[in-house]
Amino acid sequence: MSRIDELIAQHCPGGVPFKALGTLGKRNKGTVITAGRMKAIHEDDGEIKVFAGGQTTAKVRAGAVPDRDVVRVPSIIVKSRGHIGFAYYEQPFTHKSELWSYSITRPDINQKFVYYYLLTQIGALQELARANSVKLPQLGVGDTDGLRVPVPPLAVQQEIARVLDLFTELEAELEAELEAELEARRSQYTYYRDSLLSFKQNPQGVRWVPMGEVGTFQRGRRFTKEDVVPSGIPSIHYGEIYTRYGVHAREAISHVRADIATALRYAKRGDVVIAGVGETVEDVGKAVAWLGDEEVAFHDDCFVFRSEQDPTFIAYVMQTAAFHAQKDKHVARAKVKRLSGDGMAKITIPIPPLAEQRRIVAILDKFDVLVNDLSTGLPAEIKARRQQYEYYRDKLLTFEEAA
Repeated sequence: MSRIDELIAQHCPGGVPFKALGTLGKRNKGTVITAGRMKAIHEDDGEIKVFAGGQTTAKVRAGAVPDRDVVRVPSIIVKSRGHIGFAYYEQPFTHKSELWSYSITRPDINQKFVYYYLLTQIGALQELARANSVKLPQLGVGDTDGLRVPVPPLAVQQEIARVLDLFTELEAELEAELEAELEARRSQYTYYRDSLLSFKQNPQGVRWVPMGEVGTFQRGRRFTKEDVVPSGIPSIHYGEIYTRYGVHAREAISHVRADIATALRYAKRGDVVIAGVGETVEDVGKAVAWLGDEEVAFHDDCFVFRSEQDPTFIAYVMQTAAFHAQKDKHVARAKVKRLSGDGMAKITIPIPPLAEQRRIVAILDKFDVLVNDLSTGLPAEIKARRQQYEYYRDKLLTFEEAA
């Protein structure tokens, strides 16, 4: 029996109480600040960290944000938009007003324990966020305030937090080594892909043509979160293109109601489905070649590019630095980034003979599997490490609720 098992048997043999997260501590509101302002006031040696959605942060100096908005005790930040998650931070910080955080200072609560438990809930919260808003997954304050958290005796909380701190540190070291090797391979792959698609070594027979002269763009039609169902018409939502799809796909990840079939637009085999909206400039314009046998509905914030060219070749071209440099000129930089069909039509891409396109696709597909496929090589090993950690963490944090 482990030390944790002994503590549970000693202190809570009949289960543990669960309490709403919002009752455990203070919820902090954050500060009103834009991404542009964060970038403008960032200082590498700033003593206050500002959190935005995803992995976006900035460091600022005292006075750059209102002092009343700065939290100076260890807290848990809720990443409530887009990719749902949590961050634990012990130094002075604030966050965008769309986010919120919890400061738990009760003597009977170990805040790190609560943080680790919240990590086990990310999957369920991500699904809830998607149900709240299909366009941009988003949680509400009530979704986390009401989240029920197990509260075993403090000794149990402390021991679990200690063990997970140690395990997390070891896991991070191992992952860092694997990630460094994987990043080196990806850099090699990116360099090789961009060099291959620049056609500087073999320019014969290659035409450089605006996309609007190569094919046509068609915008999708709207469907909402209420239309999404477990089984129905295969569909592609713009957010899935830059978060869940690779360069090409044969099966759809999500589906919508069959009774709205006539109101939708469909991508056919050989089409390239493009995200017309994204949270960042890098996300917008991401493309996936549709190689499925059946047609797939696509969202109105997506475009289909239809041509006589190899669709996977086009999708690879749209990943290159040369393409992104041109795309950058046509992205509308509002709160949500947008790229129009007219803008994409002006971007010039290389068009070699079809046989050469397919030869290049065959080469790049092999490289793509080596560095991106989660079932092989280093990505698979990293994934296995994370799954092992998550399994162990989740098992430690599973409690029987007291009657």
